[in-house]
Amino acid sequence: MSAQPKPIRLSTEEYLARERRAEFKSEYFNGELFAMAGAQQAHNLIVGNLLRTLGNQLVERDCKVYPSDMRVKIAKINKYTYPDVVVTCGKENFEDAEVDTLLNPVVIFEILSDSTEAYDRGKKFQHYQFLESLSEYVLISQDAVRVEQYIRQSDKTWQYSQYQELGDLVKLESVNCELALKDVYVKVEIESNNS
Repeated sequence: MSAQPKPIRLSTEEYLARERRAEFKSEYFNGELFAMAGAQQAHNLIVGNLLRTLGNQLVERDCKVYPSDMRVKIAKINKYTYPDVVVTCGKENFEDAEVDTLLNPVVIFEILSDSTEAYDRGKKFQHYQFLESLSEYVLISQDAVRVEQYIRQSDKTWQYSQYQELGDLVKLESVNCELALKDVYVKVEIESNNS
């Protein structure tokens, strides 16, 4: 019987040095690397729609919208991750002078896929909750018209809302934006719940 190889453990400094020159992105959690898979068409269209819709609403305000290349660090659990879309407002805090690892996102969006849905709903959301700056967490299905929103309350609980019609409007309270589902799903070929 052969022994299982032990995973390579890296310090955060080793991870960042490696990641900054890597051809493919990897998440990092407490010394271990986790390779990220590429995204399909629907996922990429939704990300582009979010960037355009939110970016247009925030263009005159002190807020920024980033795609999945903006790494986020969850310092309390020694984790680096790449949310699908991140919104910041006010002064941004970065880990270092490279300005590629954000410490204080306000809104995080994850686009659900068969391979990531359980993780995005479970452990990943638990991990994101350690970010004190995070006010809203939004999950978007790429297979059906469904947007789920979690809003952090003053007592540290999360208020949940679900939207399933193309005519629905999601109010992002923390950044004072409105997200119409018809705009989220522009050119995405999925079945509407009312068809």
